[in-house]
Amino acid sequence: MFDALSDRLEKISSGLRSRGRLSDADLDAALADVRQALLEADVELSVTTAFVSAVRERLQGEALSQSLSPGQQVIKAVHEQLVEVLGGEALKVTYASKPPTVILLAGLQGAGKTTTAAKLANWFKQQGRQPYLIAADLQRPAAVEQLRVLGRSIGVDVYSDTSNPVDVAKKGLKEATRIGRDVVIIDTAGRLSIDRELMDEVKKISKVTEPDYTFLVIDSVTGQDAVHTAKAFHDTLALSGIIVTKLDYDARGGAVLSARGVVGRPVVFAATGEKITDFDLFYPDRMASRILGMGDVLTLIEQAERNVDPEVAAAQASRMMSGEFTLDDFMTQLNQIRKMGSLGGLMKMMPGMSKEMRSAANNVDEGQLNKIEAIIQSMTVIERQNPVIIDGSRRTRIARGSGSSVTAVNQLLNQFTQMKKMMKQMGGGAMPQVPGMGKISGALSRAQMARGAEVPAGLEALSAGMQAGQRANPPAGGRNNKKKKGGRVTPPKQR
Repeated sequence: MFDALSDRLEKISSGLRSRGRLSDADLDAALADVRQALLEADVELSVTTAFVSAVRERLQGEALSQSLSPGQQVIKAVHEQLVEVLGGEALKVTYASKPPTVILLAGLQGAGKTTTAAKLANWFKQQGRQPYLIAADLQRPAAVEQLRVLGRSIGVDVYSDTSNPVDVAKKGLKEATRIGRDVVIIDTAGRLSIDRELMDEVKKISKVTEPDYTFLVIDSVTGQDAVHTAKAFHDTLALSGIIVTKLDYDARGGAVLSARGVVGRPVVFAATGEKITDFDLFYPDRMASRILGMGDVLTLIEQAERNVDPEVAAAQASRMMSGEFTLDDFMTQLNQIRKMGSLGGLMKMMPGMSKEMRSAANNVDEGQLNKIEAIIQSMTVIERQNPVIIDGSRRTRIARGSGSSVTAVNQLLNQFTQMKKMMKQMGGGAMPQVPGMGKISGALSRAQMARGAEVPAGLEALSAGMQAGQRANPPAGGRNNKKKKGGRVTPPKQR
């Protein structure tokens, strides 16, 4: 979502890399670029102006570190200000002393309130709570049924009737108290635009339910309209925070950066995909790091802990390092990683990724994974256990069975052989260092120390697989040996 902003900030850092010190002219030029980057990301003008002023103040008011280059000093100040603008720290949910804790969701039609209500209920359920959903959106056709279907999918009860939204909310809260639910989430109606009827209705619901939290659901792709919507709702309801949906879309991100600056309320939750589980607390420091291309290891680890079976992952990692890795193991590992989300999204969260690799992550074709799975499933058990026996006739049969080509089968087998070889070398301690991967290993280690827990084996395997991929396909322009068209390798000249 913030790729354009990330690229612009990376250019700013690169442009200052050759400077020995940060002069006033350098600072003015860098901040002008930061301003332009924020405006292009659709950040509200007043927020942009305040942001640039705050960064300038940080750089002029503090003794600049002698250990940091000018580019690093600017990026450090931008990172600190991004964290502050995004909310400073993640929401610490507190619960009512007398249950239930009531949460009211508001927003325009199409922002994703109903789906967000179910995702939020599932999140509370993962925290050990007993949520209850109230479907008070009686305006949109099938909104109640949609929430019932989502509620059944996560095992959460839904209350609604055909009276009116205010009575539905009031009676639903009473029912939740009667059956002992400790969190109540109220889904309200929206409109295509703000009007008096919408505001009066949601205000009445708020008055009769006295919510502990009032969250506005906004769509990240709506840009400046989301900021105006947030201000209008905040003037009516006194918002507790904002929930951003579609954070995985190709949006410019201005609404996220502008929300706190305009209404004084931070983003507290974010939906990063279409699945019910693609939802979590919004961590400003992690998002700031991702915007600046620094990765997001803690979120990556948490996704692995939630979605990857630790016993299966540990067994697979052990087999990879011992050289006993088979195509069956490869399929198991691939499915474990796919549970964590899109591969492109996972790549972006890995630290140490170059601009080229982040760009490649945007173009990852998830459909290729299905083709790989089809090829492997078209093999016999013996072939998957021992791919060496797959000769020309077997490759033709596998290609026909999987609806692919012999070339695709050859590519998969060659890549698997290379990967297996690299894994075995790593297991024996003979793996040479690969540029950029030291940052990943270091970040994983620091995250491990910060959490006081082990990094999931599935995540280590993901890092190892990426390392093998880098060795098999070194970036262009590197100092590796050059391979000519004829296949001969020209050794480096002796100096």
